[in-house]
Amino acid sequence: MSPPSDSSNPHFETVLQARLSRRGVLLGGLGAAATGAAGATLGSLAAGSATAAPAAAAAAVAALTFKPVAKSRADAVTVAEGYTATVIYGLGDPLSPDVPAFRNDGTDTDYERRAGDYHDGMSYFGLSNDGSRPDPNGSRRGLLAVNHESITEHFLHVNGKTLHPRPASETDKEIAAHGLSIVEVRRDGQGVRCVQNSRYNRRITPDSPALISGPARGHALMKTRYSPTGRNSRGTINNCGVGHTPWGTLLSGEENWSDYFARAEGDNAVRNDKSVTSLVRYDKGQNATGYYAWETTGPQDRYARYDVSQKGSSTDGSDDYRNELNTFGYVVEVDPYNPKAAMRKRTALGRFAHEAAAVGKLVEGRPIAIYMGDDARNEYVYKWVSAAKWTQADADAQDRLAVGDKYLDEGRLYAARFDADGTGRWLELSIANPRIAGYSGYPFADQADVVVNARIAADAVGATKMDRPEWCATHPTTGEAYFTLTNNSERKVEPADASESTVDAANPRSYRDSYAGGKPGSRGNVNGHIIRLAELGGDAAARAFRWDVAIFGAQADADPEAINLSALNADQDFSSPDGLWFSQATGLAWIQTDDGAYTDASNCMMLAAIPGSVGDGDTRTINYNRKNGSTLTVTTPVGRNPTPDRLRRFLVGPVDCEITGCCETPDGRALFVNIQHPGSDITAANVAKPEKYTSHWPGNAGYGPGGALARPRSATIVITKDDGGRIGG
Repeated sequence: MSPPSDSSNPHFETVLQARLSRRGVLLGGLGAAATGAAGATLGSLAAGSATAAPAAAAAAVAALTFKPVAKSRADAVTVAEGYTATVIYGLGDPLSPDVPAFRNDGTDTDYERRAGDYHDGMSYFGLSNDGSRPDPNGSRRGLLAVNHESITEHFLHVNGKTLHPRPASETDKEIAAHGLSIVEVRRDGQGVRCVQNSRYNRRITPDSPALISGPARGHALMKTRYSPTGRNSRGTINNCGVGHTPWGTLLSGEENWSDYFARAEGDNAVRNDKSVTSLVRYDKGQNATGYYAWETTGPQDRYARYDVSQKGSSTDGSDDYRNELNTFGYVVEVDPYNPKAAMRKRTALGRFAHEAAAVGKLVEGRPIAIYMGDDARNEYVYKWVSAAKWTQADADAQDRLAVGDKYLDEGRLYAARFDADGTGRWLELSIANPRIAGYSGYPFADQADVVVNARIAADAVGATKMDRPEWCATHPTTGEAYFTLTNNSERKVEPADASESTVDAANPRSYRDSYAGGKPGSRGNVNGHIIRLAELGGDAAARAFRWDVAIFGAQADADPEAINLSALNADQDFSSPDGLWFSQATGLAWIQTDDGAYTDASNCMMLAAIPGSVGDGDTRTINYNRKNGSTLTVTTPVGRNPTPDRLRRFLVGPVDCEITGCCETPDGRALFVNIQHPGSDITAANVAKPEKYTSHWPGNAGYGPGGALARPRSATIVITKDDGGRIGG
């Protein structure tokens, strides 16, 4: 988790991005679909788009009819009646026929050619029926691009991990289990399955080649012993959410990357420059060991890079890895169809704890917008607007990464300010902005410095501090942008210090949760919420917007005046929204949770929603009693409360898991979902004691070796409807 922002900016929540991309009616207050005046607005927003969806909005689901899934603490995936969930791609699965079958006992190696761990965000890329070329409408064959965010290291080794110094045999395995997978999936008479011998299959790891692109390419801040020119880097780490570009590439967000690096005590004095301010702002203080301590493995270059202490004598860092941290924290672009193409680190989009990168509404002759969130307490919501204007012909370009160069390397980066009246502004992060050029907290040198230190730039312009902006998505028809605000233990009525933040209109709740049996829980915004914004005039490049809170997470029996503000019932209640994705086939919004506050009642879950639009609800007011006897009143614009046929629980996962990542085939008949880190609550001492595992999924569901006593594994499932219809339809 990144440190809280230390700026004195006003604290407001951010927006839930609705993807001006193409279709339906989604998450409108998670209430009713937009009609009347709102419907007219939808039409005006969609007008003029040269990239309308292949199917009309009439194809969107009008009401949810599946039976809601009850909350569950079972060690299983429970999905709605009439649907089947099948595991198709688990940790360790071979990507080539010459890789040995996975034993799942800690002896497996060669993870450069196996599925990695912690399956997270993913996207589907269609293929023609013969597999020879990309086909955005291909539903029989396609590629899954899957993030592998992190690892449960104890289960990768026979007897759990070894303490420091870490042996190379363990470190090599752990490094390779990070990154991304590209794996072909195919639907035939036997269902949907992964194709082990596909020419497209590959892994991208923290050791894979990467090109630095955008303003920071070749800059002094990017120079390392590996790349003295500052033009190249290696790999990608802690990849979380994703985006899917209209030209057919994956956008993968590097999230908690700073945790992987070490920094020696006394490094502040050795450096004695402004880099210390940057390191501290990005949660890398002195005497900080890397989370997995890979830097202790040995002096070899592939391990030494994880110690970012200044050790060399050069003035520019070209003889050590003092700048290595600056080469992570970006949106990474990958061409899933071309195994020979090196990924690009798109520095223009800013460096922070990236989750998803959602492309805004496409209009011929207008710039492209990309929405992003910084997943840390009291961090910001961002938007990128390209300098280049969208040309529909670029959707079919052969050199897809060259198209990415066109739209993702030159443009304007903004951070969001959410005002109490339900309006907001995009604040430009530019060296030409006097508030940045003259910022006393950090002397910015140029635009490369601004994007590499985007958090500090956002501090300087007065962006709104948010409750952990995680995934973002854009509504297929309206283009409204939605953001999940997962939770924030530092959101308080009366903050104790500068690391905490005061309740405000966009982040209006602070309360104490309680667990079963009366055990006190955490305080703050415990259950999270989803916020959304509508750009002024429906223009993704606009500088102003309107916003409201689409829905508040809460347990059904919580106080309706201060906590359960969206009036959720037992078939709808949830906590800590994280993953968020809109279906192009059905118009449904899928909400996924990564929760610890409500897990005494249920494992993490996924819900289906039919949304409306910004302004379809009213306001909620909360009155807080202060210690001095005064009252703090917070009023927030909110969406319409969800009715039972517009929001309901669709799936519950196994024990200790996070539900994350969602995509589908273009026909909407196969939905892919990731089950991350089931049974992750394990110690090295208990690795040899299966009876101590909290989960045995998916082995206990018949997938892979081990059966009822299997080591748990992260995995991708595919959900199909038993009658062959569209998922949720």
